[in-house]
Amino acid sequence: MQPAVERVVRPYRPEDSDACLAVFDRNVPTFFGASERPDFVRFLLHHAAQWHYCVVERCGEVVGCAGHSISLDGRTASLGWGMVDPALHGQGLGTKLLLARLDAVRLTPGVERIVLDTSQHTQGFYARFGFVATAVTPDGYGAGLDRWDMALEL
Repeated sequence: MQPAVERVVRPYRPEDSDACLAVFDRNVPTFFGASERPDFVRFLLHHAAQWHYCVVERCGEVVGCAGHSISLDGRTASLGWGMVDPALHGQGLGTKLLLARLDAVRLTPGVERIVLDTSQHTQGFYARFGFVATAVTPDGYGAGLDRWDMALEL
């Protein structure tokens, strides 16, 4: 029997930026459009803290990242910029990141709903956790990359 691979979710630090950008780049063009990269760079520089951004490490290496924010009225949480190195899909890293965010949101009093937008390639992943589609925009992120708005009522 092989030993379990250590997977740790921890808060994002500025020195994680290059690793997160590398994960983003490996997810282009299937999961993100190349045109989204400048937005992600700005997010990491200016908004990661407000979004409770975190990373998942596998054997000490950042291999995924994701965050969440709470609306001003405190009733809605949004999930954003979630991604895992595609070479490691199917190993539970995305699930670990999502469950960490869901746990954090559920500990926030007053939150009634969690929303996110994703593509057709990952909407099924979120559906497994109870998220339902509220809108689908063909080519919403660019040619061949549809936008799926999804929600989970708490």
